[in-house]
Amino acid sequence: IVYDLYSGAGTIALFVAPGVKKVVGIESVTDAVEDARENAQINSVENVYFEAGDMKEIFNNELVEKHGRPDIIITDPPRDGMHPKVLEQIKKLLPRRIVYVSCNSATQARDLALLSEKYEVETVLPVDMFPQTHHVENIAVLSLKKDA
Repeated sequence: IVYDLYSGAGTIALFVAPGVKKVVGIESVTDAVEDARENAQINSVENVYFEAGDMKEIFNNELVEKHGRPDIIITDPPRDGMHPKVLEQIKKLLPRRIVYVSCNSATQARDLALLSEKYEVETVLPVDMFPQTHHVENIAVLSLKKDA
């Protein structure tokens, strides 16, 4: 089970769906969630579920009871990074892997430090999607520590 936090129109969720049992996308922008559901339908992807709501409120125990505990979390938060409540929920759920995509390396570094008690960084990959600018997307793959 994969949770795609800050899923937008579902691009990442739909991409990983063929290789997993279930993907749960969570997004605060209602129009984006409607687009994600439509994109899933257009592409005949049936194992994705999209939830609309404020991440710090909706990413809770009730959602996990409804969809199951995630084995993997993919997160692509806004420039501000993840809310402390979201980070705490991740640390409670302890997925075995986290893929953290970020457009702001400073907030990503802050969030990775807050997760470092339970997770170790396996890989970091900067991606220059906007050549000739200072903007760089950064992907970090984290794995659950053996003693977590």
